[in-house]
Amino acid sequence: MDAGSLPPSGFAAAVSAISSVFGDSTRREIYLYVRQREDGATAAEVAREFGLHQNVARHHLDKLAAAGHLEVATVKSSRAGRPSKRYRAVADGPNIELPIRYDDLLLDLLAKSLERLDPAEAQQLAEEVGFSYGRSLAKAMGWDEQRSRSPLAALRIVAEVLTARGFAAHAERSKQRLQIVSENCPFGDLVVSHPVICALDIGLVQGMLSVIHGDTHAAIAASRPMGDRHCVTAVEASTASR
Repeated sequence: MDAGSLPPSGFAAAVSAISSVFGDSTRREIYLYVRQREDGATAAEVAREFGLHQNVARHHLDKLAAAGHLEVATVKSSRAGRPSKRYRAVADGPNIELPIRYDDLLLDLLAKSLERLDPAEAQQLAEEVGFSYGRSLAKAMGWDEQRSRSPLAALRIVAEVLTARGFAAHAERSKQRLQIVSENCPFGDLVVSHPVICALDIGLVQGMLSVIHGDTHAAIAASRPMGDRHCVTAVEASTASR
């Protein structure tokens, strides 16, 4: 991309569009992997190469395809079942330097700031920030006008929002409890060194559910920083108000 061929506003928009797609380090690696393969790759192949759940691999590939960096072809399988999608890099892929991810710097600053607080205070503050943002997000989308939803239906809406933000999440009922299972964490390795950031997710889920369905309580049942394969947020109805 030639910066001189675009007005400042157009170049800024182009950089913003590319950084929104390639700002995720895993997605960058996936793009480079697909680009160097003449025949492209399927979601299953990418999942095996990067140790991802196939749904997470497909999420990254579809994001790259939607942005016009990959093309998709349907390939008939020799085995019984649905045809698979093969992703190939387009001929004129991006070739500009990616900008610094300032949101990563801000997250690092937040994590280090929270470390200076008492652990209980840091947890509470992070949850409050996530809760406030979750409520604002739900109200902005008009969800407070439709409260007649089942708990599971409300949780599925929350999971869709989280997936759109890189969590690759889904809602399910397991052992008589409702939960959101996230296959991917958009905060990356930062959560491993600063697990208090997980409290942002708890607050975010609580905030959205408080608007969509009513007051609820969400608690992390498992998390990647603890070495588990998934992040699981268990949700229970609560009469407590915030």
